[in-house]
Amino acid sequence: MRRLAPPPRLVGRGTMYLMALLIALWILIPIYLITMAAFSPKDVIYSWPKSLMPQSFSLETLLFFLNAYGVLASVRNSVIVALLTLALSLVVGAPAGYALARFIFRGKDVYRLMILSTRAFPIVILSIPLAVAFIRWNLYDTVISVALVHTAMALPTTILVTSSVFIGVSKELEEAAMVLGCNRLQAFTKVALPLALPGLAASAIFTFVLSWNEVFAATILTLYNRTLPAHLFVQLAASPLPFRFAGGFFILVPAIVFMFFVRRYLFNLWGITLK
Repeated sequence: MRRLAPPPRLVGRGTMYLMALLIALWILIPIYLITMAAFSPKDVIYSWPKSLMPQSFSLETLLFFLNAYGVLASVRNSVIVALLTLALSLVVGAPAGYALARFIFRGKDVYRLMILSTRAFPIVILSIPLAVAFIRWNLYDTVISVALVHTAMALPTTILVTSSVFIGVSKELEEAAMVLGCNRLQAFTKVALPLALPGLAASAIFTFVLSWNEVFAATILTLYNRTLPAHLFVQLAASPLPFRFAGGFFILVPAIVFMFFVRRYLFNLWGITLK
């Protein structure tokens, strides 16, 4: 009896799921190995051959990392810088994206291209001028200086993403709100902004992760008030293996926790409802 071939649509869907699974494993396996090593005692980390399953649970490695000099202060600085960057990027980027989406003006396309082109300047070229400027402004070696640079790095993407989000929000809804008595600002805050929250959440995730993982600017602009990635970058070469695994775990966790709290807005963006 002749065996029927599977339909092309089923084959395409199976290939798509297989690729999604491989990409997920490519991302999750390193996270799993770093987490397992961070919660393992030192003798297990140095043992060979390695086991893919946890052999024992211990906070020894994490406590060793947290008790190291400057770690807790750098974690606090990273949280402050990331939150400041997130707030500044959304406060400046959301209105700018709204203006690009709603208003027509001369040079709009050129302006959009200029916003994107700012990402073409390597931070290495700007490092010395930035350091000199912040020294003159008495902002060198402060979390504010790092947050300002991170905001400048995140703003182009924030503006373009929020602009695309506001384009998807019906303009007629805002006009109806203004007919019912709202002014332009009230229509933005009460109608357009709540409908754009899923897209703003996606932009917030990108901004937070960019600020949390950024190393070069934080290393150049700080000496004693360094963020966690900058602190690890300086200490990594002379650090033992348990310190490195624990540091990798502490860099991963805040970004994952932040994405967990804003996942509801992302799922709403994709049309998925969480109960």
